[in-house]
Amino acid sequence: MPDYHDDLRLAHVLADAADAATMDRFKALDLKVETKPDMTPVSEADKAAEELIRGHLHRARPRDAILGEEYGLEGTGPRRWVIDPIDGTKNYVRGVPVWATLISLMEAGEDGFQPVVGVVSAPALNRRWWAAKGSGAFSGRSLTAATRLQVSQVGQISDASFAYSSLTGWEEQGRLDGFLDLSRACWRTRGYGDFWSYMMVAEGAVDMCAEPELSLWDMAATAIVVQEAGGSFTGLDGVPGPGGGNAAASNGLLHDELLGYLNQRY
Repeated sequence: MPDYHDDLRLAHVLADAADAATMDRFKALDLKVETKPDMTPVSEADKAAEELIRGHLHRARPRDAILGEEYGLEGTGPRRWVIDPIDGTKNYVRGVPVWATLISLMEAGEDGFQPVVGVVSAPALNRRWWAAKGSGAFSGRSLTAATRLQVSQVGQISDASFAYSSLTGWEEQGRLDGFLDLSRACWRTRGYGDFWSYMMVAEGAVDMCAEPELSLWDMAATAIVVQEAGGSFTGLDGVPGPGGGNAAASNGLLHDELLGYLNQRY
């Protein structure tokens, strides 16, 4: 098993730098916000954080490729850093503290690129989660002050807590009926949204979550944290990993039922 400790340490350094930059502009009255062609917002803080991370990587890992939400793919090779500078930009620009920088290292293999390191840093919540392949998942403010993560052992949908981001995407894909059936069958549903749902699955606070439409940078870091915490992370088609354009995450025990509900009327 390769040792990813140095890469994980670097990811923490990158997250520290991004946290300082994003917190400096959080709730700034003069924050500049634009609308991208896909009609999603992007702030000056998104761009600045990604530029900062790319600069660090150019110096520390000049041979590695970089894929980021704001500036696309740069470089080639079997190692690729995947960055979402602010996951939850809509929250960020409105002053809601639920947003995070997502940093992942992916390596090429027989099944394509798969995440081997992931850091999810939410400075406005004073929380950080991370994982490296084969080394487990953790939460804390540093590598030396951390708690190991473990998914829940809830085995019945009727006892389960299900987290999601919004209803509109499910409706647009024709999956709303299955989504509503699942919400009726669950013990509890909550719209925490974005990265936070997946991190709570990894912590065992939530038992399953799903989103109907995502990009790789939304999922690469969260996927390995969930997996290393003992959970399952797949596309809605059941294929493991973050490459499917959508996501379902669970404690593993509920995964087949979760996918069944979300696909049953599709």
